[in-house]
Amino acid sequence: MFSGKTEELIRRVRRARIAGQYVEVFTPSTDTRSFGEVVSHADRKLDGVPVRVVDPDANLVRLLSDETRVVAVDEAQFFDESVVPLIRRLTDLGRKVIVAGLDLDYRGEPFGPMPLFMAAADEVLKLSAVCMRCKADATRTQRLSDDTARVLIGADKEYEARCRSCFVPPSPG
Repeated sequence: MFSGKTEELIRRVRRARIAGQYVEVFTPSTDTRSFGEVVSHADRKLDGVPVRVVDPDANLVRLLSDETRVVAVDEAQFFDESVVPLIRRLTDLGRKVIVAGLDLDYRGEPFGPMPLFMAAADEVLKLSAVCMRCKADATRTQRLSDDTARVLIGADKEYEARCRSCFVPPSPG
């Protein structure tokens, strides 16, 4: 968190639009922080279509316009692995796909479909934040509460960026 993933997705979407490409943006409907929008921590915004079911034959493909050249998906870690064949299908259809999401959960373990996206991607840009303890590059998300749910939608009150050295994984159990 706080590394600029959504900011980078917004930058790439805006760049594609400047180039005259038709872009559609999707978000998981489970992320209710800013329903119907992609919002960065710097408060930059794009309209996004919330989707719940993701599979190659489900609603996302049917929602796409024939004009769509670029598909952007924010917070992709909240989808299940059925999203991976969908992304492959979109790229096979000639669409450029931009995916943003956390690769590790609060336990430091691979998060949702992100490892599969990274393995199949033509390009991976892994961003880092600033560790809130020592100010080094942060690649981990420290949960600040004792909640043990894998998905806990939140921001700076629930999480902070940490480097590998300052990250404290939760106790097992």
